[in-house]
Amino acid sequence: MNKKNAIYFLLSTAVAAPAVYAAEAAKEDIQELEEVVVTAPLQDKASESAVPVTVLSNEELRLKVGHSIGDTLKNELGITSQSFGPGVGTPVIRGQSGPRVRVLNNGIGSNDASAVSPDHATSVEPLLAERVEVLRGPATLLYGSGAIGGVVNVIDNRIPGKLPDKLLGGALEQRFDSTSDETSTVMKIEGGKGNLAYHLDGFYRNRNNLDIGGSAIDVNAVRITDPSFDIVQNTKGFINNTSAEAISGSAGLSWVDDFGFAGASINNLNNNYGIAPDGTGDEIVQIAMRQNKYDFKSELISPFKFAKALRTRLGYTDYQHTEIANGKTGALFTNQSYEGRVELEHQDIGPLRGVIGFQAQSSDFHGRHYHTHNQEEHEEDEDIDEDEEHERPLVENIVPRSDTQSYGVFAVESFDAGPVTYQFGTRVEQTDIRPDGMQSFSYTPVSGSVSALWKLNDRNNLNLAVTRSARAPQVQELLSDGFHHATRSWERGDTSLTEETSYNLDLGYRFKSDWMRAELDLFHNWAGDYIHQRRTGEFVDEEGSSEHCDDSYCVPVLQSSQADATFMGYESRLIFPLLQNRIGSVDLTLFSDFTRGQFVDGRDVPRIPPLRFGFQIDHSKGRWNTNLRLTRGEAQTHAGDNDTATPGYLLLSLGTQYQVMDLRGADVMVFAKANNLLDENIRNSTSYMRNFAPEPGRGAEIGFRVSY
Repeated sequence: MNKKNAIYFLLSTAVAAPAVYAAEAAKEDIQELEEVVVTAPLQDKASESAVPVTVLSNEELRLKVGHSIGDTLKNELGITSQSFGPGVGTPVIRGQSGPRVRVLNNGIGSNDASAVSPDHATSVEPLLAERVEVLRGPATLLYGSGAIGGVVNVIDNRIPGKLPDKLLGGALEQRFDSTSDETSTVMKIEGGKGNLAYHLDGFYRNRNNLDIGGSAIDVNAVRITDPSFDIVQNTKGFINNTSAEAISGSAGLSWVDDFGFAGASINNLNNNYGIAPDGTGDEIVQIAMRQNKYDFKSELISPFKFAKALRTRLGYTDYQHTEIANGKTGALFTNQSYEGRVELEHQDIGPLRGVIGFQAQSSDFHGRHYHTHNQEEHEEDEDIDEDEEHERPLVENIVPRSDTQSYGVFAVESFDAGPVTYQFGTRVEQTDIRPDGMQSFSYTPVSGSVSALWKLNDRNNLNLAVTRSARAPQVQELLSDGFHHATRSWERGDTSLTEETSYNLDLGYRFKSDWMRAELDLFHNWAGDYIHQRRTGEFVDEEGSSEHCDDSYCVPVLQSSQADATFMGYESRLIFPLLQNRIGSVDLTLFSDFTRGQFVDGRDVPRIPPLRFGFQIDHSKGRWNTNLRLTRGEAQTHAGDNDTATPGYLLLSLGTQYQVMDLRGADVMVFAKANNLLDENIRNSTSYMRNFAPEPGRGAEIGFRVSY
């Protein structure tokens, strides 16, 4: 479909909506009960949580689903996406990303390599999600002491926990996105009989190069950090080498009874995507990712006299990520991992209700570099001695093969004291990293939290949380030392890194009345020995030498470092019901979020999102919903050492959806979105590729979903 025609179709549909609203005037709005947050320690309701909780499900999730989990969540308060071109988008929560944000799939880690490097796409697919939950603060202690930024849990019902009411059901979803001519097809089949429940799902995605609102490369910004930058090609209106293709399939089976359920699933994912070029013409990089995942999940209701429930999760992941440079293998990352966790929700002990648990992880990780540039140079250089050439390995480690073992115990307890609900938790871990041919590393992070939710009255809630979190350095932060094609950098770890410790303070307020709803969250994080990747200002070639950068392909050096840092910010939202009559209801939402990261010596923490603010107008009537959203992102001038600032932007979007219930036994939802209507060429301050791969330009997305 032509991009302009798609946008005109969307706008005309939204304008025509009031006529449909009038026809739907006799229908009643559906009132849904508030669901529990299954990722929360005691599976409380979102309104009863003492820390900020974000939940996307049903129609809202379908309209917000993006190309990645980061893209799906990027408009939520306090959350942005660390893009690396359209093929990658990992969540950034309050300025924290990578290993500080744990991405889960059905309550267990995705265990890919997305936390290792920004070019590695996460294996969790939002197209298949039925629900996404985001937790910050103390609740993250259940899933790892390193998740100081937060936890993102993508729930897809791959292992059914309930018995469906029919033998055969499912859903079919089809999408088209004009910014890259992307087509996505999702199919789900599930059902059950007797005590058996089954689930089958799969998706296929294909796209071309991404359309943008200007030039792909910001040449002036690149030359600030690399004055010798010599550009050969700079596309305008699109980013070259950003096409992609992905396919996945899953199957799950459960036994469901009065005692609970137990089940297993298998998943295969293949994802091939390109990395935006640097304009020098030296190297074109593509990624070939594959993953096989096997999971077991169970929940037993009242298995013992002193237990309300016993929940277990077991998973094995076989992950491989190949970087193909100019048609040849340039790097290979592999990760075979096991993860298991057991949670026991005990019977109330007086006023205490709580969960205790155990978690274990084992990972075999290896990153290898295959020389491409200098291999060809050596073959053409007749002056190189044959013995000297053989001394230079054509395959070498980026990260040596390393075995990581981690064990943790945790407990979260809660009790009510009048109008105040208190919650406290602790977690102790033991992490051992054993690299081949090197000394071992051992860490014992200890974390704890205390929180309180004070229900002042029916309209006002106040919450306070204090958390002490510690995390061990990851293997790549310690041991990286090599040329990385996809990030176009030489990455250096530091074996002297120590545990990172942070103290977090969260203060929140909620107000609810007939004329307004208000949410305000303030946070302050004191991080000791904060681990980060910084640009040193040095450039080296594929051999790690800076002597031949005048006539050789050279890349910047990224060094793992530690320094004390502070993070502070807020998230706020005001919702005003403006209108409610026969033509529907109209709500106005004002929103803003902000994060400031700074080292104690005055330097700026790199890759922090800018101040954002804006408004959204929502119109709903019966089965039709429409929204208009305008976001202002301020310029990010606090870019960090040897990094570049990003300009401000205006992002205008429009979305609409309509549902037809019980159409010959099926429910049909039709949806459409117009994105970046002002066609701004947006540079993402959290992205390593900000100067080479701007965000998508103006485009339209349309789709439908049939559930039966």
